[in-house]
Amino acid sequence: MSGSDDTGVRFGPPEWALTLTMSAIWGSSFLLMAIAIDDVSPSVVPLARVAFGALALTLVPAARRRLPRAELPRIVFLGLVWMAAPFLLFPLAVETTGSAVAGMVNGALPVVTVAVTALFVRRRPTAFRTAAVVVGFAGIALISFGSVRTDSGADARGIAMLVGAVVCYAVAVNVSTPMQRRHGTLPVLLHVQLAAVLWTLPAGLDGLADSTLTIPAVTSLVVLGAVGTGFAFALYGVLLARTGPVRGMIGVFFTPIVATVLGVVVRSEPLGLLAVVGMFVVIAGAVMTSRPDRLPIVVPAPDGATSPAPR
Repeated sequence: MSGSDDTGVRFGPPEWALTLTMSAIWGSSFLLMAIAIDDVSPSVVPLARVAFGALALTLVPAARRRLPRAELPRIVFLGLVWMAAPFLLFPLAVETTGSAVAGMVNGALPVVTVAVTALFVRRRPTAFRTAAVVVGFAGIALISFGSVRTDSGADARGIAMLVGAVVCYAVAVNVSTPMQRRHGTLPVLLHVQLAAVLWTLPAGLDGLADSTLTIPAVTSLVVLGAVGTGFAFALYGVLLARTGPVRGMIGVFFTPIVATVLGVVVRSEPLGLLAVVGMFVVIAGAVMTSRPDRLPIVVPAPDGATSPAPR
């Protein structure tokens, strides 16, 4: 399994359109998860997400193209780390941490992706790229601290689950991006979601016994699956193939903004000045991260090794 760094493609209007669309969809996911787990077991959430997501993708002929058997180990692995595990960890964590804290930790995904991608490509991130993602995470922290209620807290177990989910996503990004460039986004996503159905089926069926299938819960699960896991993940795959794993994470910077706005409109939560400041910091970090890295040119050294030459 090999990762890939940024492609050097300009982050223009099409890339921003994809990013903002995904941010709107994924920013609402915390609200939808909270609605769903009011009536259903958290173990039902990942099964419903991948099942409805796969069903939505099967409606697209391009997604039904078969992949080589050699890709099967990667598909099975991605079904676990990209879908099954994080889709379970997030609703479990939301029960004890709340959606604001979950959004803050999820916002660390670009930071974690920089570190994981550096391991995959065996190259240290540039100082500017590191600074950019740190700025973005600082903005997310401001939004979260400015939005969370003083009577809600986060326990260590919930935080650990959130961090585990974010690490899973960062690994999955690096494994899936080369596959999507070889075979296309939609076929890879459909196969991964079908593998995730098998991973989530036992716990999901068991959780149905402790669930009440109310209209709000079922509606939330259908939207989470068909739109958030099917449509949005397809857009995300296109963006990753165009821009690389690090800049493809920019949309994560905006999800807390969407979550904050939804909290104000749907739940009448107060919007503090600190959260507003955080929104501007997030946007600054996103713009910084959207710039391609200026990577050093690698030239052969006299001893046969390689060494960077400045541009």
